[in-house]
Amino acid sequence: MQQKGNAFIEERRIACHLKVIVGASVQQSRPRGGTDRVDAPACAAGATVSTMTRLMLGRTLERICKAVLLLCLVHFVIMMILYFDVYSQRFDQIFSRFNNGRNASRNGHHYYYNLSRPNATYASYLATADQLLPTVRPEGNHTPPTTKPVPPCPEIPPGLVGRLLIEFASQMTMERVQKENPNVTEGGKYTPPDCRTKQKVAIIIPFRHRDNHLKYWLHYLHPILRRQKIDYGIYIITQLGEETFNRAKLLNVGYTEALKDAEYDCFIFSDVDLIPMDDRNLYHCYDQPRHFAIAMDKFGFRLPYAGYFGGVSGLSKKQFLKINGFPNEYWGWGGEDDDIYNRITLNGMKVVRPDVRIGRYRMIKHERDKHNEPNPQRFNKIQNTKNTMKRDGISTLTYRVLQFKKYPLYTNISVEIGKPPPRPFRG
Repeated sequence: MQQKGNAFIEERRIACHLKVIVGASVQQSRPRGGTDRVDAPACAAGATVSTMTRLMLGRTLERICKAVLLLCLVHFVIMMILYFDVYSQRFDQIFSRFNNGRNASRNGHHYYYNLSRPNATYASYLATADQLLPTVRPEGNHTPPTTKPVPPCPEIPPGLVGRLLIEFASQMTMERVQKENPNVTEGGKYTPPDCRTKQKVAIIIPFRHRDNHLKYWLHYLHPILRRQKIDYGIYIITQLGEETFNRAKLLNVGYTEALKDAEYDCFIFSDVDLIPMDDRNLYHCYDQPRHFAIAMDKFGFRLPYAGYFGGVSGLSKKQFLKINGFPNEYWGWGGEDDDIYNRITLNGMKVVRPDVRIGRYRMIKHERDKHNEPNPQRFNKIQNTKNTMKRDGISTLTYRVLQFKKYPLYTNISVEIGKPPPRPFRG
Protein backbone atom coordinates (compact mmCIF):
# COMPACT_ATOMS: atom_id res chain seq x y z
CA MET A 1 0.00 0.00 0.00
CA GLN A 2 2.87 2.34 0.83
CA GLN A 3 4.53 1.54 -2.56
CA LYS A 4 1.37 2.52 -4.43
CA GLY A 5 1.26 5.82 -2.51
CA ASN A 6 4.88 6.58 -3.35
CA ALA A 7 4.33 5.79 -7.05
CA PHE A 8 1.31 8.11 -7.13
CA ILE A 9 3.31 10.92 -5.57
CA GLU A 10 6.14 10.45 -8.10
CA GLU A 11 3.71 10.56 -11.03
CA ARG A 12 2.16 13.73 -9.65
CA ARG A 13 5.57 15.35 -9.30
CA ILE A 14 6.59 14.46 -12.90
CA ALA A 15 3.28 15.74 -14.29
CA CYS A 16 3.67 18.99 -12.48
CA HIS A 17 7.23 19.35 -13.74
CA LEU A 18 6.16 18.76 -17.37
CA LYS A 19 3.40 21.26 -16.99
CA VAL A 20 5.85 23.88 -15.83
CA ILE A 21 8.21 23.17 -18.81
CA VAL A 22 5.38 23.26 -21.36
CA GLY A 23 3.99 26.43 -19.86
CA ALA A 24 7.38 28.10 -20.05
CA SER A 25 7.81 27.26 -23.74
CA VAL A 26 4.34 28.55 -24.60
CA GLN A 27 5.02 31.75 -22.72
CA GLN A 28 8.17 32.38 -24.76
CA SER A 29 6.27 31.98 -28.04
CA ARG A 30 3.58 34.50 -27.09
CA PRO A 31 3.98 38.25 -27.17
CA ARG A 32 4.67 40.09 -24.00
CA GLY A 33 1.70 41.22 -22.02
CA GLY A 34 -0.21 37.97 -22.62
CA THR A 35 -2.41 36.69 -19.82
CA ASP A 36 -2.06 32.90 -20.26
CA ARG A 37 0.78 31.85 -17.92
CA VAL A 38 1.47 28.70 -15.97
CA ASP A 39 1.76 29.28 -12.25
CA ALA A 40 4.80 27.09 -11.53
CA PRO A 41 5.16 28.05 -7.86
CA ALA A 42 1.51 27.19 -7.18
CA CYS A 43 1.86 23.81 -8.86
CA ALA A 44 5.00 23.05 -6.90
CA ALA A 45 3.37 24.14 -3.66
CA GLY A 46 0.33 21.97 -4.36
CA ALA A 47 2.54 19.00 -5.11
CA THR A 48 4.46 19.58 -1.88
CA VAL A 49 1.29 19.72 0.24
CA SER A 50 -0.06 16.58 -1.39
CA THR A 51 3.23 14.81 -0.84
CA MET A 52 3.33 15.76 2.86
CA THR A 53 -0.26 14.66 3.39
CA ARG A 54 0.33 11.26 1.89
CA LEU A 55 3.58 10.81 3.76
CA MET A 56 1.81 11.56 7.04
CA LEU A 57 -0.95 9.11 6.12
CA GLY A 58 1.61 6.46 5.26
CA ARG A 59 3.44 6.93 8.55
CA THR A 60 0.17 6.75 10.49
CA LEU A 61 -0.77 3.48 8.81
CA GLU A 62 2.70 2.12 9.45
CA ARG A 63 2.40 2.91 13.17
CA ILE A 64 -1.01 1.24 13.34
CA CYS A 65 0.36 -1.90 11.71
CA LYS A 66 3.28 -2.01 14.14
CA ALA A 67 0.89 -1.64 17.10
CA VAL A 68 -1.30 -4.47 15.82
CA LEU A 69 1.75 -6.71 15.36
CA LEU A 70 2.92 -5.89 18.88
CA LEU A 71 -0.48 -6.81 20.34
CA CYS A 72 -0.44 -10.09 18.42
CA LEU A 73 3.02 -10.86 19.78
CA VAL A 74 1.93 -10.16 23.37
CA HIS A 75 -1.14 -12.36 22.91
CA PHE A 76 1.01 -15.17 21.52
CA VAL A 77 3.44 -14.98 24.45
CA ILE A 78 0.58 -15.11 27.00
CA MET A 79 -1.02 -18.11 25.29
CA MET A 80 2.29 -19.98 25.24
CA ILE A 81 2.80 -19.33 28.97
CA LEU A 82 -0.68 -20.69 29.77
CA TYR A 83 -0.15 -23.63 27.45
CA PHE A 84 3.09 -24.74 29.07
CA ASP A 85 1.71 -24.16 32.59
CA VAL A 86 -1.16 -26.58 31.94
CA TYR A 87 0.67 -29.22 29.96
CA SER A 88 3.72 -29.24 32.18
CA GLN A 89 1.55 -31.30 34.53
CA ARG A 90 1.27 -33.98 31.86
CA PHE A 91 5.00 -33.91 31.25
CA ASP A 92 5.61 -34.43 34.97
CA GLN A 93 3.32 -37.44 34.93
CA ILE A 94 5.02 -38.95 31.88
CA PHE A 95 8.48 -38.59 33.41
CA SER A 96 7.27 -39.86 36.78
CA ARG A 97 5.69 -42.91 35.19
CA PHE A 98 8.88 -43.59 33.23
CA ASN A 99 11.01 -43.39 36.36
CA ASN A 100 8.58 -45.49 38.36
CA GLY A 101 8.57 -48.17 35.67
CA ARG A 102 12.36 -48.18 35.51
CA ASN A 103 12.64 -48.45 39.30
CA ALA A 104 10.09 -51.22 39.37
CA SER A 105 12.02 -53.22 36.78
CA ARG A 106 15.21 -52.80 38.80
CA ASN A 107 13.47 -54.10 41.90
CA GLY A 108 12.24 -57.15 40.06
CA HIS A 109 8.53 -56.16 39.85
CA HIS A 110 7.55 -56.51 36.20
CA TYR A 111 4.12 -54.97 36.24
CA TYR A 112 2.61 -51.93 34.57
CA TYR A 113 -0.18 -49.68 35.70
CA ASN A 114 -1.60 -46.55 34.19
CA LEU A 115 -0.90 -43.44 36.26
CA SER A 116 -1.48 -40.90 33.52
CA ARG A 117 -5.07 -40.31 34.59
CA PRO A 118 -6.03 -38.34 37.70
CA ASN A 119 -7.42 -41.37 39.47
CA ALA A 120 -4.62 -43.72 38.40
CA THR A 121 -6.37 -46.74 39.82
CA TYR A 122 -7.40 -49.88 38.02
CA ALA A 123 -8.17 -53.39 39.07
CA SER A 124 -5.11 -54.79 37.27
CA TYR A 125 -2.81 -52.53 39.24
CA LEU A 126 -4.55 -53.25 42.50
CA ALA A 127 -4.54 -56.99 41.97
CA THR A 128 -0.84 -56.91 41.16
CA ALA A 129 0.10 -54.54 43.97
CA ASP A 130 -1.46 -56.81 46.54
CA GLN A 131 0.69 -59.71 45.31
CA LEU A 132 4.06 -58.04 45.58
CA LEU A 133 5.12 -60.18 48.54
CA PRO A 134 6.56 -63.47 47.34
CA THR A 135 4.84 -66.67 48.40
CA VAL A 136 6.55 -70.02 48.69
CA ARG A 137 4.56 -73.09 47.82
CA PRO A 138 5.37 -76.27 49.75
CA GLU A 139 6.93 -79.05 47.72
CA GLY A 140 5.86 -82.56 48.55
CA ASN A 141 5.54 -83.21 52.27
CA HIS A 142 8.05 -80.60 53.33
CA THR A 143 6.93 -78.09 55.92
CA PRO A 144 6.47 -74.65 54.33
CA PRO A 145 8.96 -72.08 55.56
CA THR A 146 7.78 -69.24 57.75
CA THR A 147 6.90 -66.04 55.99
CA LYS A 148 9.29 -63.12 56.26
CA PRO A 149 8.25 -60.17 58.42
CA VAL A 150 6.65 -57.29 56.58
CA PRO A 151 9.19 -54.46 56.11
CA PRO A 152 8.40 -50.91 57.22
CA CYS A 153 6.91 -48.61 54.62
CA PRO A 154 9.43 -46.25 52.99
CA GLU A 155 9.46 -42.58 53.96
CA ILE A 156 8.85 -41.65 50.31
CA PRO A 157 6.77 -44.32 48.57
CA PRO A 158 8.16 -45.24 45.12
CA GLY A 159 4.79 -45.23 43.35
CA LEU A 160 4.02 -41.54 43.71
CA VAL A 161 3.07 -39.65 40.54
CA GLY A 162 3.65 -36.02 41.49
CA ARG A 163 1.42 -33.34 40.02
CA LEU A 164 -2.08 -34.48 39.10
CA LEU A 165 -4.70 -33.28 36.64
CA ILE A 166 -7.81 -32.55 38.70
CA GLU A 167 -11.10 -31.89 36.92
CA PHE A 168 -14.76 -31.97 37.92
CA ALA A 169 -16.43 -31.97 34.49
CA SER A 170 -17.02 -35.73 34.16
CA GLN A 171 -19.99 -37.24 35.91
CA MET A 172 -19.14 -39.17 39.06
CA THR A 173 -21.07 -41.96 40.79
CA MET A 174 -20.43 -44.04 43.89
CA GLU A 175 -20.61 -47.20 41.79
CA ARG A 176 -17.74 -45.99 39.64
CA VAL A 177 -15.63 -45.02 42.64
CA GLN A 178 -16.27 -48.37 44.28
CA LYS A 179 -15.17 -50.25 41.16
CA GLU A 180 -11.98 -48.20 41.04
CA ASN A 181 -11.12 -49.06 44.64
CA PRO A 182 -11.84 -52.77 45.24
CA ASN A 183 -9.17 -53.10 47.94
CA VAL A 184 -10.78 -50.50 50.20
CA THR A 185 -12.63 -52.38 52.91
CA GLU A 186 -15.94 -51.60 54.57
CA GLY A 187 -15.99 -48.27 56.32
CA GLY A 188 -13.47 -46.71 53.91
CA LYS A 189 -10.43 -48.42 55.41
CA TYR A 190 -7.20 -49.54 53.82
CA THR A 191 -3.92 -51.05 55.03
CA PRO A 192 -0.89 -51.44 52.71
CA PRO A 193 -0.37 -55.17 52.07
CA ASP A 194 3.36 -54.99 51.37
CA CYS A 195 4.74 -52.84 54.19
CA ARG A 196 4.19 -51.84 57.81
CA THR A 197 3.16 -48.24 58.51
CA LYS A 198 4.32 -46.15 61.46
CA GLN A 199 0.97 -44.41 61.92
CA LYS A 200 -2.70 -45.24 61.70
CA VAL A 201 -4.51 -42.25 60.21
CA ALA A 202 -8.13 -41.16 60.64
CA ILE A 203 -9.34 -38.71 57.99
CA ILE A 204 -12.24 -36.65 59.28
CA ILE A 205 -14.59 -34.57 57.11
CA PRO A 206 -17.28 -32.22 58.49
CA PHE A 207 -20.32 -32.63 56.27
CA ARG A 208 -23.81 -31.52 55.35
CA HIS A 209 -25.58 -31.48 51.94
CA ARG A 210 -22.42 -32.06 49.87
CA ASP A 211 -23.10 -35.49 48.34
CA ASN A 212 -21.77 -34.59 44.89
CA HIS A 213 -18.55 -33.17 46.36
CA LEU A 214 -18.06 -36.33 48.40
CA LYS A 215 -18.08 -38.49 45.25
CA TYR A 216 -15.23 -36.49 43.70
CA TRP A 217 -13.31 -36.41 46.97
CA LEU A 218 -13.46 -40.20 47.32
CA HIS A 219 -12.65 -40.65 43.61
CA TYR A 220 -9.37 -38.76 43.95
CA LEU A 221 -8.31 -39.35 47.57
CA HIS A 222 -8.59 -43.14 47.83
CA PRO A 223 -6.00 -43.75 45.05
CA ILE A 224 -3.74 -40.99 46.39
CA LEU A 225 -3.77 -42.40 49.92
CA ARG A 226 -3.04 -45.91 48.70
CA ARG A 227 -0.06 -44.73 46.64
CA GLN A 228 1.18 -42.91 49.74
CA LYS A 229 1.15 -46.22 51.68
CA ILE A 230 -1.18 -44.82 54.36
CA ASP A 231 -3.03 -47.06 56.82
CA TYR A 232 -6.24 -45.05 57.00
CA GLY A 233 -9.97 -44.85 57.64
CA ILE A 234 -12.36 -42.17 56.35
CA TYR A 235 -15.05 -40.69 58.62
CA ILE A 236 -17.81 -38.39 57.37
CA ILE A 237 -19.32 -36.44 60.29
CA THR A 238 -22.78 -35.29 59.21
CA GLN A 239 -24.53 -32.51 61.11
CA LEU A 240 -28.25 -33.29 61.16
CA GLY A 241 -30.93 -30.62 61.05
CA GLU A 242 -30.74 -27.14 59.64
CA GLU A 243 -29.21 -25.27 62.53
CA THR A 244 -26.12 -23.12 61.96
CA PHE A 245 -23.16 -25.20 60.81
CA ASN A 246 -20.30 -25.77 63.27
CA ARG A 247 -17.22 -27.12 61.51
CA ALA A 248 -14.83 -27.27 64.47
CA LYS A 249 -17.29 -29.05 66.75
CA LEU A 250 -17.90 -31.68 64.08
CA LEU A 251 -14.14 -32.25 63.88
CA ASN A 252 -14.07 -32.83 67.65
CA VAL A 253 -16.88 -35.36 67.22
CA GLY A 254 -14.92 -37.09 64.45
CA TYR A 255 -11.83 -37.36 66.63
CA THR A 256 -13.82 -38.89 69.51
CA GLU A 257 -15.81 -41.36 67.42
CA ALA A 258 -12.85 -42.48 65.30
CA LEU A 259 -10.96 -43.48 68.45
CA LYS A 260 -13.93 -45.61 69.47
CA ASP A 261 -13.67 -47.44 66.14
CA ALA A 262 -9.89 -48.04 65.96
CA GLU A 263 -6.57 -47.15 67.60
CA TYR A 264 -5.65 -44.10 65.58
CA ASP A 265 -2.63 -41.95 66.42
CA CYS A 266 -2.88 -39.39 63.59
CA PHE A 267 -5.84 -37.26 62.50
CA ILE A 268 -6.24 -35.41 59.20
CA PHE A 269 -9.05 -32.83 59.15
CA SER A 270 -10.23 -31.99 55.62
CA ASP A 271 -13.00 -30.03 53.91
CA VAL A 272 -14.91 -32.11 51.39
CA ASP A 273 -14.42 -29.65 48.52
CA LEU A 274 -10.59 -29.60 48.52
CA ILE A 275 -8.59 -31.99 46.32
CA PRO A 276 -4.76 -32.14 46.48
CA MET A 277 -3.04 -31.59 43.13
CA ASP A 278 0.13 -33.48 44.07
CA ASP A 279 0.34 -36.89 45.74
CA ARG A 280 3.74 -36.01 47.23
CA ASN A 281 1.76 -34.04 49.83
CA LEU A 282 1.80 -36.99 52.25
CA TYR A 283 -1.25 -37.38 54.50
CA HIS A 284 0.35 -38.38 57.78
CA CYS A 285 1.38 -36.57 60.96
CA TYR A 286 4.67 -34.83 61.68
CA ASP A 287 6.66 -33.64 64.69
CA GLN A 288 4.64 -30.40 64.60
CA PRO A 289 1.02 -29.70 63.55
CA ARG A 290 0.82 -29.80 59.77
CA HIS A 291 -1.06 -27.46 57.42
CA PHE A 292 -1.48 -29.20 54.06
CA ALA A 293 -3.67 -26.87 51.96
CA ILE A 294 -1.32 -23.90 51.66
CA ALA A 295 -1.88 -23.02 47.97
CA MET A 296 -5.53 -23.16 46.88
CA ASP A 297 -6.63 -22.12 43.42
CA LYS A 298 -9.20 -19.70 44.88
CA PHE A 299 -6.31 -17.78 46.51
CA GLY A 300 -4.18 -17.81 43.36
CA PHE A 301 -2.12 -20.75 44.69
CA ARG A 302 -0.71 -18.60 47.48
CA LEU A 303 -1.03 -18.63 51.27
CA PRO A 304 -3.59 -15.89 52.04
CA TYR A 305 -1.88 -14.88 55.31
CA ALA A 306 0.80 -16.24 57.63
CA GLY A 307 -1.60 -17.51 60.31
CA TYR A 308 -3.92 -19.35 57.93
CA PHE A 309 -4.69 -22.91 59.04
CA GLY A 310 -7.85 -23.71 57.09
CA GLY A 311 -8.84 -26.33 54.53
CA VAL A 312 -6.76 -29.40 55.38
CA SER A 313 -4.66 -29.88 58.52
CA GLY A 314 -3.18 -32.72 60.55
CA LEU A 315 -2.37 -33.30 64.22
CA SER A 316 -1.18 -36.31 66.14
CA LYS A 317 -3.20 -37.51 69.11
CA LYS A 318 -0.69 -35.96 71.49
CA GLN A 319 -0.76 -32.59 69.69
CA PHE A 320 -4.56 -32.59 69.56
CA LEU A 321 -4.94 -33.20 73.28
CA LYS A 322 -2.26 -30.62 74.11
CA ILE A 323 -4.42 -27.84 72.61
CA ASN A 324 -7.65 -29.28 74.10
CA GLY A 325 -8.91 -30.09 70.63
CA PHE A 326 -10.82 -27.52 68.64
CA PRO A 327 -13.25 -24.84 69.86
CA ASN A 328 -16.94 -25.74 70.06
CA GLU A 329 -18.38 -22.22 70.02
CA TYR A 330 -17.70 -21.08 66.44
CA TRP A 331 -21.15 -21.25 64.85
CA GLY A 332 -21.23 -20.26 61.18
CA TRP A 333 -18.45 -19.63 58.69
CA GLY A 334 -14.97 -18.48 59.64
CA GLY A 335 -12.75 -17.99 62.66
CA GLU A 336 -12.28 -21.54 63.96
CA ASP A 337 -9.11 -22.21 61.94
CA ASP A 338 -7.50 -19.00 63.27
CA ASP A 339 -8.46 -20.05 66.80
CA ILE A 340 -6.79 -23.43 66.22
CA TYR A 341 -3.65 -21.69 64.94
CA ASN A 342 -3.60 -19.58 68.12
CA ARG A 343 -3.96 -22.69 70.28
CA ILE A 344 -0.98 -24.28 68.57
CA THR A 345 1.32 -21.29 68.99
CA LEU A 346 0.16 -20.57 72.57
CA ASN A 347 1.11 -24.13 73.52
CA GLY A 348 4.68 -23.80 72.30
CA MET A 349 4.25 -25.54 68.95
CA LYS A 350 4.56 -24.23 65.43
CA VAL A 351 2.79 -24.99 62.18
CA VAL A 352 4.81 -26.73 59.46
CA ARG A 353 3.87 -26.72 55.78
CA PRO A 354 4.92 -28.47 52.56
CA ASP A 355 6.61 -26.73 49.67
CA VAL A 356 4.21 -24.38 47.89
CA ARG A 357 4.68 -26.34 44.67
CA ILE A 358 3.47 -29.50 46.40
CA GLY A 359 0.77 -28.06 48.67
CA ARG A 360 -1.49 -27.01 45.78
CA TYR A 361 -5.23 -27.70 46.00
CA ARG A 362 -8.19 -27.34 43.70
CA MET A 363 -11.54 -26.39 45.19
CA ILE A 364 -14.88 -27.60 43.84
CA LYS A 365 -16.77 -24.40 43.07
CA HIS A 366 -20.06 -23.98 44.90
CA GLU A 367 -22.36 -21.44 46.43
CA ARG A 368 -22.12 -20.81 50.17
CA ASP A 369 -24.32 -23.19 52.11
CA LYS A 370 -27.48 -22.05 53.80
CA HIS A 371 -27.19 -21.74 57.58
CA ASN A 372 -23.43 -21.26 57.28
CA GLU A 373 -23.32 -17.50 57.10
CA PRO A 374 -20.22 -15.63 58.30
CA ASN A 375 -19.93 -15.60 62.08
CA PRO A 376 -20.13 -11.95 63.21
CA GLN A 377 -18.51 -12.81 66.57
CA ARG A 378 -15.47 -14.56 65.14
CA PHE A 379 -13.05 -11.64 65.43
CA ASN A 380 -13.79 -11.10 69.12
CA LYS A 381 -13.46 -14.83 69.81
CA ILE A 382 -10.11 -15.09 68.02
CA GLN A 383 -8.67 -12.38 70.26
CA ASN A 384 -9.67 -14.33 73.39
CA THR A 385 -8.27 -17.77 72.49
CA LYS A 386 -5.82 -17.68 75.40
CA ASN A 387 -8.67 -17.28 77.87
CA THR A 388 -11.12 -19.73 76.28
CA MET A 389 -9.06 -22.69 75.05
CA LYS A 390 -8.90 -24.39 78.47
CA ARG A 391 -12.66 -24.34 79.00
CA ASP A 392 -13.80 -24.76 75.36
CA GLY A 393 -12.62 -27.81 73.47
CA ILE A 394 -12.53 -31.59 73.44
CA SER A 395 -12.86 -31.65 77.26
CA THR A 396 -16.27 -29.94 77.12
CA LEU A 397 -17.65 -31.59 73.97
CA THR A 398 -21.33 -32.66 74.04
CA TYR A 399 -23.26 -34.28 71.18
CA ARG A 400 -25.59 -37.17 70.36
CA VAL A 401 -24.94 -39.85 67.73
CA LEU A 402 -28.07 -40.80 65.78
CA GLN A 403 -26.45 -43.06 63.19
CA PHE A 404 -23.14 -44.87 62.83
CA LYS A 405 -23.04 -46.66 59.49
CA LYS A 406 -20.18 -48.16 57.50
CA TYR A 407 -20.39 -47.86 53.73
CA PRO A 408 -17.99 -49.47 51.25
CA LEU A 409 -15.94 -46.28 50.82
CA TYR A 410 -16.40 -44.41 54.12
CA THR A 411 -17.97 -44.43 57.56
CA ASN A 412 -20.83 -42.01 58.13
CA ILE A 413 -21.59 -40.68 61.61
CA SER A 414 -24.75 -38.55 61.82
CA VAL A 415 -24.93 -36.40 64.94
CA GLU A 416 -26.87 -33.68 66.69
CA ILE A 417 -24.59 -31.01 68.10
CA GLY A 418 -27.14 -28.51 69.44
CA LYS A 419 -27.70 -24.94 68.38
CA PRO A 420 -25.85 -21.67 68.86
CA PRO A 421 -26.66 -19.60 71.94
CA PRO A 422 -28.85 -16.55 71.37
CA ARG A 423 -26.87 -13.51 70.39
CA PRO A 424 -26.81 -10.67 72.90
CA PHE A 425 -29.25 -7.90 72.09
CA ARG A 426 -27.70 -4.60 71.18
CA GLY A 427 -29.90 -1.67 72.11
